[in-house]
Order: sequence, then C-alpha cells, then structure tokens
Amino acid sequence: MTQTSAQEALPELAVGDFFYRDLGDGRYRSTVHAQGAWNPHEQHMAPATGILTHALERFQPRDDMRMARISLDIHGIIHGGEFEVRTRMVRPGRTIELIEAEMVAQGRTSIVARAWRLKTGDSAVVAGLEDAPVAGPHDLPDWTGMSVWPGGYIESLQFRVAPGGQRPGRGVVWIRNELPMVDGHETSALTHLMGMVDTANGVAPRAEPGPGSWMFPNVDLQIHMHRAPVGEWLGLESQQTYGTDGIGLTSAVLHDEQGPFGRSEQILTVRPLG
Repeated sequence: MTQTSAQEALPELAVGDFFYRDLGDGRYRSTVHAQGAWNPHEQHMAPATGILTHALERFQPRDDMRMARISLDIHGIIHGGEFEVRTRMVRPGRTIELIEAEMVAQGRTSIVARAWRLKTGDSAVVAGLEDAPVAGPHDLPDWTGMSVWPGGYIESLQFRVAPGGQRPGRGVVWIRNELPMVDGHETSALTHLMGMVDTANGVAPRAEPGPGSWMFPNVDLQIHMHRAPVGEWLGLESQQTYGTDGIGLTSAVLHDEQGPFGRSEQILTVRPLG
C-alpha cells in the first residue's frame, strides 16, 4: 500500500512529515506514518509506544532520574485518528517512581504504559555487559524484506541487515526513520528509539503474513534498559517462538550504535489468518 492510498483509506488522519499532530490538552491526531500493518484503520504499536514515551518523558521530569523500564499493555484496537493521552503518578518516591500514560481513543482505553524511573548514580566500578555487540548499520546494505508488511509506519522506515543475518524465527535488523514523533516538538533519542521497538515482532517472523498463513499480534510490550539509548539507529536482535497452544513470544536484544542497551519482550496470540 502506498502512502497515498493509505491516506485515502483514512481521511481523518493528520497530514505531515511526522507521526502525530499535537492538538493541545493531551490530545493528538495520528498521521499515515503511524498506520499499522494488521489493519489500515489502526495505529502501529511502535509509534504508539513512541507517543506514550514522549508523554512519560514530559511528565514531572527529574534530571536525577531516567526511565529504566517501560511496560505497555494493549487493551484493544489502537484507533487511528484523534486520541487522548492521560498521565499520572502511580508511586512517587525520592529514588524510585512509577508513572503511567494511558491512551484513550473513541471513549475506550487502547494502551496503558507504565514506566519505572530510577535515580541515577555512578556505578562504573561494577559495570559489566553480557550481551554481545552486533555489526553496526553504516556498512550494511539496505534490506527490503519488510516489504511483505503493509501500512504507513513500515513505509516510513529504512532497514539494513547483514548478509545471511536474518531467517524465519531469528534475525538482526537495523532500522531508523527521519520523522519527528510530534509536530513542533523535539524528539529525544529515547522517544525516537522506543517508537520503533515494537517492530521486533515483524523483522524475523516464523510465519510470513499473508492469506492462508498465520497472524501473531502482540498484546503487550515490555522494555528494560540498563543504560539510556542514544542516536537514530535501532538494532533489533530478535527471536520468535511459537508454542503449541496458540501463544508465542518475541524477544529482542536492543542495540544502538554504541552497543546493547536493553531487551524487549512481546507475548503473542498466534492464530490462522483468514
């Protein structure tokens, strides 16, 4: 689907080279660039994660803290078009805080995101890393393997992969986009990269989507970060597992250009695609 045809399918979407337009008072309108892959009238979970991260970053920020975990539960359809984000403090604290952002569209909750903010300090003397780095994106060729997925969000991305670095069920893919998350607002590295993490579920699927195949949408997204991410490129070292009873799991080590910075998990509902 081209971006033009996607916009024609969803005329209520905002138009512009960004994912969301700020309507004020916590209200936003998605553009075609936020369009999902499973249904044209839905938002993709990746930019939806980005706009919720944007809201969490702006909620009572503290220079001595950073988000270490973002946990998102999908309550239902992530409608395209206009929606509201409501933020609140769940658990205040001097060194640990739990904050929440809820996306509400058409009168219903679409996503609830909760983030643990932890007080930062110098732990360099005991720092250590077990996840191995992967080849960076700059010397890798462009990759067209995601062309099987429709939707404006996937069309907004650039992909790179090492030769032989991707197969059904496992792969290492680098992705980036050049779009601001919200029109008129600076996009932080955290919001920019969090707004692509959900793509991990589609870069190395065990079953390629299409008629007569399978669907495997996730109902959550859990992101843990042992350091703050930087830059524009997100490396997804993904693996996907399907169980025998209709439930699956996508796991990924998350990389930026400085190396691994965290992990993500997505639980899947695995169903025949009619």
